[in-house]
Amino acid sequence: MPLLALPPREISLQERYSSRAVPVNIHMDTPPHIDQRGINVVMLGRLFQRKSLDAIPQDAAPPEHQLRRVLGPLQLTLLGIGAIIGAGIFATIGTAAAGDLSRPGAGPALMVSFVITAIVCGFTALCYAEFASLVPISGSAYSYTYATLGELVAWIIGWDLIIEYAVGNIAVAISWANYCKTFLKGFGIVVPDWLAMDYRTAAKIVDAAGIRTVYHDAPHIFGVPIIFNLLAVLIVTVITLVLVWGIRESARVNATMVGIKILVLLFFVAVGGWWVQPANWTPFAPNGWAGISAGAAIVFFAYIGFDAVSTVAEETKDPQRNLPLAILASLAICTIFYIVVSAVFTGLIAYPDLKAALATEQAEPLTLALEHVSPRLGWAVGIVAFGSVIAHTAVLLVFQLGQPRIFFAMARDGLLPPIFRAVHPRFRTPYVSTILTGVFVAGFAAIASLDEMVDLTNIGTLFAFILVCAGIIVLRVTDPARPRPFRVPSGWGWTLLLYTGFAMGLLLFPLSQASKVIALAVSAIIFAVSRNNIFPVLGIISCLYLIYYLPPTSWPRFAAWLNCGFVIYIGYGAVHSRLTGRQHSSRPVEHDAHTAYTGIGLALIGVAILFLTRGFDLWLEALKKHDEVTGLTRAGVALAEALRPEPWLKLSWFLIIPLALTVCVLCPIIIKRALRARHLMDERSYTGITMVSLTIAIVLGVVAIVYILLVAMRFGPLRFLLHQT
Repeated sequence: MPLLALPPREISLQERYSSRAVPVNIHMDTPPHIDQRGINVVMLGRLFQRKSLDAIPQDAAPPEHQLRRVLGPLQLTLLGIGAIIGAGIFATIGTAAAGDLSRPGAGPALMVSFVITAIVCGFTALCYAEFASLVPISGSAYSYTYATLGELVAWIIGWDLIIEYAVGNIAVAISWANYCKTFLKGFGIVVPDWLAMDYRTAAKIVDAAGIRTVYHDAPHIFGVPIIFNLLAVLIVTVITLVLVWGIRESARVNATMVGIKILVLLFFVAVGGWWVQPANWTPFAPNGWAGISAGAAIVFFAYIGFDAVSTVAEETKDPQRNLPLAILASLAICTIFYIVVSAVFTGLIAYPDLKAALATEQAEPLTLALEHVSPRLGWAVGIVAFGSVIAHTAVLLVFQLGQPRIFFAMARDGLLPPIFRAVHPRFRTPYVSTILTGVFVAGFAAIASLDEMVDLTNIGTLFAFILVCAGIIVLRVTDPARPRPFRVPSGWGWTLLLYTGFAMGLLLFPLSQASKVIALAVSAIIFAVSRNNIFPVLGIISCLYLIYYLPPTSWPRFAAWLNCGFVIYIGYGAVHSRLTGRQHSSRPVEHDAHTAYTGIGLALIGVAILFLTRGFDLWLEALKKHDEVTGLTRAGVALAEALRPEPWLKLSWFLIIPLALTVCVLCPIIIKRALRARHLMDERSYTGITMVSLTIAIVLGVVAIVYILLVAMRFGPLRFLLHQT
């Protein structure tokens, strides 16, 4: 077999970092006189070069990089429950049941929405459990994909996990502030609205005369109202200090809070169950399957957290046994709670009343439901508000615990600056990354909107789940003989069982007999082909299903986030990586050519994703305008309208900002490295790819600048700078 056809060589840590080892070129030196096709094969191999599964645990071997192992199975399960039960059940349950302007509500069928989401998370939880037993190290999905899908995908998922943990915590902190304000009000302490919400939420609150009351009551500086979420900033600050203190102390605090919020949820079920009106469950699904699916996509936020258990692998005793047990146990326990609570909630307040209430005010759903059935339940409202404050605090604790450990793992691999892997000499916690995470979360929690953060968190987490499921499939092929303390079930038995359940569910759909027969036949083929990877495959499909029902505006935001990640990876990670970085290469000139080529590829992919998501958003907007036609005619009319120049010249910051980053940061980096490689190159093998990188970077930069100028001219320079999307 030719040398260039071989897969990327996995390099152990002993070879890479031992001072006694013979220096190893981890870059697969390119033979001097190979054709362009051979160079492309080498480039592709480097781009997806993997860390060895045997080497990953040894990354934590140096004493200065070790964390304290103190967590047992009970503490881990409580951490999982602490992360799962929180803002999702206390805050998003209202939007999921009532819907909003962009999606229908599930109504009483919210119970079914929770079951659907539990099944989706169950598929992924099994994959997380197998990975956690194989790679018991901090970093969660980031570490898993590094060993299976390569460095680039690992960076993407590591960057993506910031959405799940840090951005998710922004949403939790905002929801915490809402419930805390309600709780304090019961004691006569009134927190002004302008100190407990963001500008966009405040703009929705108006009185009978149409006056924005929060804007009117807030203090003004130079005519600008001062509105920010002080309560959210304060709680994030306190949580950050607790986490710097130590993991054992954090786990004890979490265990106490988990016990309190479980008792409060049981209290809500007991008190609310007395006032439930079965008539409120009719109609059961007012918006049909579309409402149930949209509700499932929203309440997915309520399940985020079971994977947070895997981020503390290096602080777990016997992680191969305890991590899978805690992941699956916490998910099962929380699912039972969610179904019961949603049944009581939808039985307390009718769907039309809930929809009307949430359309005109910022309310906490569970306390709103209790207040709706009886004004005498003020004491119960206070208890539930207190429980919600505790629940949110527990979620903040676990998510703030997880994000710094992902930064810690990425910095240890060289993809982030060394400051992120600094460990406190006394507390043995990653204190610098913990503090930086706290500053990031607190800063955005002061000004961000809850719904926007929830939607962005959902799409980012679902994308991470897809990559984890794909990693299990890849590992089945690349390393089938490796011993697995826990293995995702597979085979004909499980496949037939799952297919039977799918077929029974499909029969409940309002489809024609022909459509059902076709769907059953196609799904039978998919199930049969995927029998050896049935759970990971179903995990990928079900995650894509939930992504489809997220608001279209969340897609361009996620695309913008990915583009920012590409810029940071090419600018820093690709240079300092301990696996493929320039300083570890025996041929730095070749490395410059490689990163320039990789950079232009990522730039093109990023820009394409930006415009595709923007175009899809415009197409969906056009669809809403043409209700008079149906079917393919409607889709064609909407597509024609979306392809007109006018909508593309409207300002969208989620397109303009990442595009500007590509022009001002990524393209100059690519040009600099390509020119440096051409200047120092002593052979002609890489002349072609450096010229390609230079040409495309210059053309892409010019085209992007022209587009930005056209938007600015259309919108007006001053309004362009001040506009808020």
